[in-house]
Amino acid sequence: MSGPFPIASLLRLAKDPRRLSLSLRPPPRCSSIYRSPRRSLQTLSRPPQVPDFAFAFEWASRPLCIDGVLVRSSDALPHAHKTLSYLQSQRIPFILLTNGGGKHESERVEELSKKLEVPLDTSMFVQSHTPFADMDEYKDKAVLVMGGDQDNCRRVAEKYGFKAVVTPGDILTAHPEIWPFSNQFLPIYAPFSRPLPHSVHPTDPSKSLQIHAIFVYNDPRDWGLDITILKDLLLSHSGIYGTISPKNNDPKLPNHGYQQDGQPPVFFSNPDLVWAAKYHLPRLGQGGFREAFEGVWAALTGGPRAGVEFQKTVIGKPFRPTYEFAEKRLVAHRKDLVGGEDVGALRKVYMVGDNPESDIRGANSYKSPMGTDWASILVRTGVHVEGQRPAWKPTKEVGDVRDAVKWAVEDSKWDGGVKE
Repeated sequence: MSGPFPIASLLRLAKDPRRLSLSLRPPPRCSSIYRSPRRSLQTLSRPPQVPDFAFAFEWASRPLCIDGVLVRSSDALPHAHKTLSYLQSQRIPFILLTNGGGKHESERVEELSKKLEVPLDTSMFVQSHTPFADMDEYKDKAVLVMGGDQDNCRRVAEKYGFKAVVTPGDILTAHPEIWPFSNQFLPIYAPFSRPLPHSVHPTDPSKSLQIHAIFVYNDPRDWGLDITILKDLLLSHSGIYGTISPKNNDPKLPNHGYQQDGQPPVFFSNPDLVWAAKYHLPRLGQGGFREAFEGVWAALTGGPRAGVEFQKTVIGKPFRPTYEFAEKRLVAHRKDLVGGEDVGALRKVYMVGDNPESDIRGANSYKSPMGTDWASILVRTGVHVEGQRPAWKPTKEVGDVRDAVKWAVEDSKWDGGVKE
């Protein structure tokens, strides 16, 4: 069971998206988007007001990932460009919401803007680990960052403002004896590993490396190394590497004393157990790594049978904190479109996704504290295919992103760009 996420901390960033964003560029204009015998949605003059509805589009950002709403196998889907251009011309707010990560938002936005040929901004983009950027309480402390290619996630964390970022590769390079089974990978780690803030001194804890928080930014690559380091820190005293907490396995203490002695909190950014790649069978994701660690943790501590829980925080779709963060981001984006003026309440958000287990489930389950209604639209351009019975029934099932926006615009009774 996931621990409580610091919602107040998380939402500070969503309320002030410029802490991550580039300057917002004006939306482009396009000639037309939808044509049908009876009705077409066209870009006319800019509407006088900002609509009271918005969109959240799923985007699969993993390398070699085939599922998606706007992109498939790294290529833009046929109607993605015109659809987003139409929304921008009508000042209909939208954000891109993904469980992927591993790069800074500015890099993702630059890549996607080129693929879709639509100007985008980081304030319109939420990756799985974007909320970590607002966790100011850890930015001046040593933290451990796991996952991703080489040290890309370390560099993302540093762009978020974290000043002392350690990776498992740093620990292995400094102390190969910690996990000898990865010694053959030392030449791979060497080019991007860095000296530790402090070495590991088991006999002198006052001089030893201390980790204050653990963030899993992206899918881990070296599971054996990462599980070992995670285990060591969660059994330690106050996150001091090489120590063992005397409170472990004390039945008189909550959780039998485990994670009750100042150990660093653990944050996972993506719950996905599997994901669809070019290979014909699903591949294990960050959720698979978490499940593997929980199995090791249960074997070491006794697990649920002994009354021991692995205490952690999991965000990402379909969990509430991610949708609440996305909603705050949409509210801020609506105000940006009119220079900060009051545009009234956001009445409805259409979540467009291809994955019933994350996109549709998250939208269906989310109860907005602002009273905003969330509707889910399932497209058939990715994980879900026509004829399948989705585990979570969407508000509407359509062919692709163009059909999704067309249905939503008609459902919202928006006439800013509708021409008979």
